[in-house]
Amino acid sequence: MISAKMMGVVDENAEALGVPRKQLMESSGNAVARVVRDVAESGSSVTLVCGRGNNGGDAFAAARFLEGYDVRVLLLGREESITTDIARENWAALKETDIDAEAVRDSRDLDLGDPDVVVDAMLGTGITGDLREPEATAAGSINELDATVVAVDVPSGVDADTGEAAGNAVDADHVVTFHDEKPGLSALDADVRVADIGIPEAAERFTGPGYLSLLSRDPNSHKGQNGDVLVVGGGPFTGAPALSTEAAFRAGADLVNTATPESVKTVLQTYGEDLMVRGLPGDHLKPEHVDELLDLAEGKHAVAIGPGLGTDEETLAAVRQFFEQFDGNAVVDADALHAIPDVDTDADLVCTPNGHELEEMGCDAADERDQRAEDVRGFAEELGHVVVAKGPEDIVSDGDRVVVNRVGNSGMTVGGTGDILTGITASFRATLDPFTAAVAATWVNGRAGDLAYEKRGNGFVASDMVEEVPYAMRRDTDLADDTR
Repeated sequence: MISAKMMGVVDENAEALGVPRKQLMESSGNAVARVVRDVAESGSSVTLVCGRGNNGGDAFAAARFLEGYDVRVLLLGREESITTDIARENWAALKETDIDAEAVRDSRDLDLGDPDVVVDAMLGTGITGDLREPEATAAGSINELDATVVAVDVPSGVDADTGEAAGNAVDADHVVTFHDEKPGLSALDADVRVADIGIPEAAERFTGPGYLSLLSRDPNSHKGQNGDVLVVGGGPFTGAPALSTEAAFRAGADLVNTATPESVKTVLQTYGEDLMVRGLPGDHLKPEHVDELLDLAEGKHAVAIGPGLGTDEETLAAVRQFFEQFDGNAVVDADALHAIPDVDTDADLVCTPNGHELEEMGCDAADERDQRAEDVRGFAEELGHVVVAKGPEDIVSDGDRVVVNRVGNSGMTVGGTGDILTGITASFRATLDPFTAAVAATWVNGRAGDLAYEKRGNGFVASDMVEEVPYAMRRDTDLADDTR
């Protein structure tokens, strides 16, 4: 099964892999037409009631495949209000045929007639709650008909994820949904058919730009609501926590505080005027700092811990004690990973080990992709947390799902790129679950590396990558996936 949000991700990923959405719409329309042909004899009257989005676009395409039927297409709204390019193109193509197609500008003028079959293509997945006009009037008219009702993807007014139906939802007899069944459809008293529309397996197996669509930012939000992150790192090293902090900012976090040993606080502050640094007494993290860290972590969307901490026994003991008492969200990287396999915690973790660190944590993963993915999945299941196994191809798993990130390049073997991933992942935890945050972050991190490589070749450094993170997150540029 696939959720409504993930269906949008997969659609966009498929396009990045070279399968245009217009092609998918053509396949969807053909699938709808096949169901109509299955439930109605040739010559039957078919009325398609269409919304202004891609759900309506699927029906515009379907109408062209219904040769031999008495077809009528009703667009709810003005032609100029069709919301997507591909739906507009299919409406224009429909208007060039001799099919009866008309726009209904006022729901009071809606007259469905007495068709044998009515196709509900008003609203697709992702639309929830009571139907509003003109869909409310149209749904009422559809439900009053003595006709076979075929819904496109999901009946209008039904939540695709939960199956919860609004009081004025369309009561469908048949549902043709695409690519994979939606969780809520099993609750319906309807025949549900899943149509293969040509979305490649790679659109789900690999990361892609579609994950960017899940990053939300309320235009009316206030400072801190789009990410409030604490980075805990430094002592032996200063660059690592600085990179994680800057990456969290560049990935969209509003607030990023950094807790570091007092011995390197001043040096860390010189990395940028945006860094807000809290000094901890001494030259390395110690158990005596845990209470203060817990206070600093209170209410944060995520804590990123590990960059540059070092492996002093006191430091690892402090990490263990912190996680024994912390029950929030954390991204664990670098030296802090040493403490994770043996710690009992209620925290929600994303662990980001490189190959050597993964082995030290107890996972001897194979080199071959499929077996490596299975090894990491099994380890994540055993660990009970999300694991991002970094490498030439990153493997992300929550113990159930596995996604592979192919985006990136060999220049990213330079030190610090993992610290950037840590900061991006922590930022994304403000709005995303741990697995999705990790998957989206690996793609953005790899894309930032590719952008840095395009400018500087193998001579780029991690700080060059940080500057590319906002551009890697833009959806108005060519973000096609790597084809290696």
